[in-house]
Amino acid sequence: MRMVDLIAKKRDGHALTTDELDWLIEQYAAGAIPDYQMSAWAMAVVLRGMDDRETTDLTLAMAHSGAMLDLHDLAPITVDKHSTGGVGDKTTLVLAPMVAAAGLPMAKMSGRGLGFSGGTVDKLESIPGLRTKLDAAEFRRLVREVGLVLAAQSDTLAPADQRLYALRDVTATVESLPLIAASVMCKKLAAGADCIVLDVKYGSGAFMHTRDEARQLARTMVAIGNGAGRKVAAVISSMQQPLGRMIGNALEVREAFGALRGGGPPDVVELCLSLGVQLVRLAGLRDDDAAARALLQDVLASGTAWAKFCQMVAAQGGDVTCLVDPDRLPTAPVQIALPAPQAGFVAAIDGMALGLAVNELGGGRAHKDAAINPAVGLALWAKVGDPVYLGQSILTIHAATRAEAERVVPRLLSAYTFSAAPVSPPPLIEEIVS
Repeated sequence: MRMVDLIAKKRDGHALTTDELDWLIEQYAAGAIPDYQMSAWAMAVVLRGMDDRETTDLTLAMAHSGAMLDLHDLAPITVDKHSTGGVGDKTTLVLAPMVAAAGLPMAKMSGRGLGFSGGTVDKLESIPGLRTKLDAAEFRRLVREVGLVLAAQSDTLAPADQRLYALRDVTATVESLPLIAASVMCKKLAAGADCIVLDVKYGSGAFMHTRDEARQLARTMVAIGNGAGRKVAAVISSMQQPLGRMIGNALEVREAFGALRGGGPPDVVELCLSLGVQLVRLAGLRDDDAAARALLQDVLASGTAWAKFCQMVAAQGGDVTCLVDPDRLPTAPVQIALPAPQAGFVAAIDGMALGLAVNELGGGRAHKDAAINPAVGLALWAKVGDPVYLGQSILTIHAATRAEAERVVPRLLSAYTFSAAPVSPPPLIEEIVS
């Protein structure tokens, strides 16, 4: 086979066979296919799509491109969670210790920032000293001793996806349903979790822009997981405005601290509870939603979830003094308020515009090897439905320099739409797919 022929075949709208996809992923994982050819193929997929059989074959090929983890010698059941990405999405930082504290070991491998959306690994690494790159022995030890590990994707697990994931981020090939579904599910299958909950987001701050796209993606991923013998459910949630009030790595970590300690934005807490309910029920800990929610609310209120998070940070080498004093987290030297240009009500917020502004401040990547400034970001003080007066601070820009902060002001102002009449906030949870 020749890669150029597979690129041309997909460019012309034809489906690749199982053998062709197996060969493509095997050769890419081995380094025999250069990035420029894989970029061309990914763009062809974005433009031409893949059918259900192709998507499943691609998922399985990427899952089997490396080791397949089995943790059943450490725990009878393990759980996992994945979000399709959204602006201000810090749910893993809250949900993972919550379900682990409830008695469900969480062994999660997470990604870095992709497009305009931040990554869990980048957020965790804003805690000084915290290590996310763990070898297999340490990963297994933390599952056994802590019951919670949040790590960067191992080089040995789905290595083809790891390369493709970084490549898509810088080649405008992120927004493809088959590539998103395959990328998510190959890691979940390779990581060995028995029960998986998927947070599938839609809206201006997500890769899926409509509810129908989110539903199609959710059903595709649930079907892939069930076909591989896993218990899977998906929560379709709205990203018609950023989740919570903080956007940016260290800022989002601070917000997660608040949620785990009994505070935090209501939308962050509610989404984590909804996702957690699905995991508790899939794992058979509780038989109904009310009982599952009560269990999770108890581990939050009792401080057990926060203690589990602190245990994980210490076990992965993080500076535990930051847990006591969040001001020890990276802090931007420049903080500038953005005043409301008019009075009224916030009618809409373009999450993508805010995410791109954070990237421009240095909180995201322009190319796959770029460094990230964990301190920069945005703090939102006015969200959809909130009343504002002329000149009121609607957000604070956290930047490395005043010039960089001022450069993103036009983009930020264009992200807000105002109304003279009251506006209802968009719903948070739209649908459960199981």
